[in-house]
Amino acid sequence: MTKKEKRQAFIMEIKNIIDPLMLKLEVIDSKISKGKTLKPAYYRNEDLKKIFGLSNNTIIKYRQTGVLPYTKLGDIFLYDSVKIEETLRENGN
Repeated sequence: MTKKEKRQAFIMEIKNIIDPLMLKLEVIDSKISKGKTLKPAYYRNEDLKKIFGLSNNTIIKYRQTGVLPYTKLGDIFLYDSVKIEETLRENGN
Protein backbone atom coordinates (compact mmCIF):
# COMPACT_ATOMS: atom_id res chain seq x y z
CA MET A 1 0.00 0.00 0.00
CA THR A 2 1.40 3.37 -1.01
CA LYS A 3 1.64 6.37 1.27
CA LYS A 4 -1.23 8.05 -0.58
CA GLU A 5 -3.44 4.96 -0.22
CA LYS A 6 -2.64 4.74 3.49
CA ARG A 7 -3.61 8.38 3.93
CA GLN A 8 -6.88 7.86 2.04
CA ALA A 9 -7.66 4.74 4.11
CA PHE A 10 -6.99 6.69 7.30
CA ILE A 11 -9.25 9.53 6.15
CA MET A 12 -12.04 7.07 5.32
CA GLU A 13 -11.67 5.43 8.72
CA ILE A 14 -11.98 8.80 10.47
CA LYS A 15 -14.94 9.72 8.25
CA ASN A 16 -16.69 6.48 9.22
CA ILE A 17 -16.27 7.43 12.87
CA ILE A 18 -17.32 11.08 12.49
CA ASP A 19 -20.35 10.65 10.21
CA PRO A 20 -22.56 8.83 12.76
CA LEU A 21 -21.58 11.39 15.40
CA MET A 22 -22.55 14.24 13.10
CA LEU A 23 -25.93 12.62 12.45
CA LYS A 24 -26.57 12.31 16.19
CA LEU A 25 -25.57 15.94 16.74
CA GLU A 26 -27.94 17.06 13.98
CA VAL A 27 -30.80 15.13 15.63
CA ILE A 28 -30.00 16.71 19.01
CA ASP A 29 -29.77 20.17 17.42
CA SER A 30 -33.12 19.78 15.67
CA LYS A 31 -34.79 18.66 18.92
CA ILE A 32 -33.35 21.64 20.77
CA SER A 33 -34.37 24.03 18.00
CA LYS A 34 -37.97 22.74 18.01
CA GLY A 35 -38.31 23.19 21.76
CA LYS A 36 -38.58 26.37 23.68
CA THR A 37 -35.57 28.57 23.99
CA LEU A 38 -33.93 27.73 27.27
CA LYS A 39 -34.21 30.59 29.71
CA PRO A 40 -32.22 30.74 32.91
CA ALA A 41 -34.11 30.78 36.19
CA TYR A 42 -32.03 33.73 37.34
CA TYR A 43 -30.16 36.51 35.60
CA ARG A 44 -26.94 38.01 36.89
CA ASN A 45 -25.72 41.59 36.45
CA GLU A 46 -23.82 40.69 33.28
CA ASP A 47 -26.96 39.13 31.79
CA LEU A 48 -28.98 42.28 32.46
CA LYS A 49 -26.30 44.37 30.79
CA LYS A 50 -26.16 42.15 27.70
CA ILE A 51 -29.86 41.36 27.29
CA PHE A 52 -31.42 44.67 28.32
CA GLY A 53 -28.53 47.08 27.72
CA LEU A 54 -28.50 48.29 31.32
CA SER A 55 -25.46 49.96 32.86
CA ASN A 56 -24.06 49.09 36.28
CA ASN A 57 -25.42 52.36 37.71
CA THR A 58 -28.90 51.71 36.31
CA ILE A 59 -28.95 48.20 37.76
CA ILE A 60 -27.93 49.55 41.18
CA LYS A 61 -30.56 52.31 41.00
CA TYR A 62 -33.28 49.82 39.99
CA ARG A 63 -32.31 47.52 42.87
CA GLN A 64 -32.33 50.36 45.39
CA THR A 65 -35.70 51.72 44.23
CA GLY A 66 -37.32 48.29 44.10
CA VAL A 67 -37.79 48.25 40.33
CA LEU A 68 -35.65 45.13 40.08
CA PRO A 69 -36.52 42.41 42.58
CA TYR A 70 -33.39 40.51 43.52
CA THR A 71 -31.83 37.90 45.75
CA LYS A 72 -28.31 38.26 47.07
CA LEU A 73 -26.13 35.19 47.39
CA GLY A 74 -22.84 36.22 48.96
CA ASP A 75 -21.59 39.03 46.71
CA ILE A 76 -23.71 37.93 43.75
CA PHE A 77 -27.01 39.56 42.87
CA LEU A 78 -29.54 37.23 41.25
CA TYR A 79 -32.67 38.41 39.46
CA ASP A 80 -35.56 35.97 39.02
CA SER A 81 -36.25 35.82 35.28
CA VAL A 82 -40.00 35.30 35.83
CA LYS A 83 -40.22 38.41 38.03
CA ILE A 84 -38.24 40.41 35.45
CA GLU A 85 -40.71 39.36 32.74
CA GLU A 86 -43.64 40.31 35.01
CA THR A 87 -42.06 43.72 35.64
CA LEU A 88 -41.60 44.24 31.89
CA ARG A 89 -45.23 43.25 31.18
CA GLU A 90 -46.54 45.54 33.92
CA ASN A 91 -44.62 48.45 32.45
CA GLY A 92 -45.83 47.80 28.91
CA ASN A 93 -42.56 46.51 27.39
